[in-house]
Amino acid sequence: MPDNGSLGIVETHVARLFTADDPLVLAGGSTLGPVDVAYETYGTLSDARDNAVVICHALTGDAHAAGFHAGAKRPGWWDNLIGPGKPLDTDRFFVICANLLGGCQGTTGPASIDPATGRAYGLDFPLLDMADFVTVHRALLAHLGIERLLAALGGSLGGMQVLEWALRYPEQLSNAAIVAASSRLTAQNIAFSAVARRAIMDDPDFNDGRYAEHGVVPRLGLRTARMMAHITYLSEDAFSEKFGRTPHPARDKPGFGIDFAVESYLDHQGRVFLERFDALSYLYLSRVMDYFDPFSRPHATAAVASCPVQFLVMSFDTDWRFSTDHSRRIVKHLENARQPVSFREIPASWGHDSFLLPVPRYHDTLRGWFDRASREGLR
Repeated sequence: MPDNGSLGIVETHVARLFTADDPLVLAGGSTLGPVDVAYETYGTLSDARDNAVVICHALTGDAHAAGFHAGAKRPGWWDNLIGPGKPLDTDRFFVICANLLGGCQGTTGPASIDPATGRAYGLDFPLLDMADFVTVHRALLAHLGIERLLAALGGSLGGMQVLEWALRYPEQLSNAAIVAASSRLTAQNIAFSAVARRAIMDDPDFNDGRYAEHGVVPRLGLRTARMMAHITYLSEDAFSEKFGRTPHPARDKPGFGIDFAVESYLDHQGRVFLERFDALSYLYLSRVMDYFDPFSRPHATAAVASCPVQFLVMSFDTDWRFSTDHSRRIVKHLENARQPVSFREIPASWGHDSFLLPVPRYHDTLRGWFDRASREGLR
């Protein structure tokens, strides 16, 4: 049930932002249309339209960031952060969250129908770039009649989108918060995603991406991908504290089934994931992260150097997926571009997933940062 700081019941909206006659031109040169985008908003847009904050979601997130859908038992994925009296206070801010291009929760993606063929795109869907996500976010703002943002905030892949936005279109952002993110994945990061994608594509039910036409889903591959990803999201301390070597209650003798509590947890996470996420979206969105390397572009910081953005970069000391070194690299590049940037490494025991949790020092930092942004207003 909603708590006192909850937004209560919220609805997801869908906007058609591009059409076949006026398509989205992707960074790679392909065109895509129509493009529908699912999004939610929380709070009230001020008369001056100067209190808008965009939330960019992570790899397997969606537009439902806060509040409850009718009949749902669980709130949106960042409900502990967004709402009346919370760090992102919807009594003051108008918050927007959209499902990513290439996603599977209402926004056009590889499972959508290709108007040229009448079939789902499948692997004919064009490869995406981080810049494409930002282009669609900006089109949504235009649809909503918002020219500039007070702030953009994102964690993990969401933080990468915020960084891309600030580097390419700094005139549209006054403030940018980048949490538990990276500007360039390491070989280890890419390796984890490569194994996850291979598990999906080698599943006998993958059918070259045409699994929906065969009435199946690559369940084993997608479940395995999710299970492995969850290992990277938690720290070793978190696994030890939560599970240790506790045997599964149903275990009667050693074998190759689910013998330990941690195995049961991973199995549950994999099975639940099948109910809400599409395998092709996992392939496409994870690949975007692999190729993201904005500071390698010529004159990468030229635009933001001439139009400064107030940056907040945050990491967690037990995050080994995107360690503090990733955040420090972002900070170094921004400082070299003479950007006003604040950096915080937050002690937290939960690893990468800490950005989704109500860690007190983390929330206090964001609360203070949004309070300052509210006082200063658009610049």
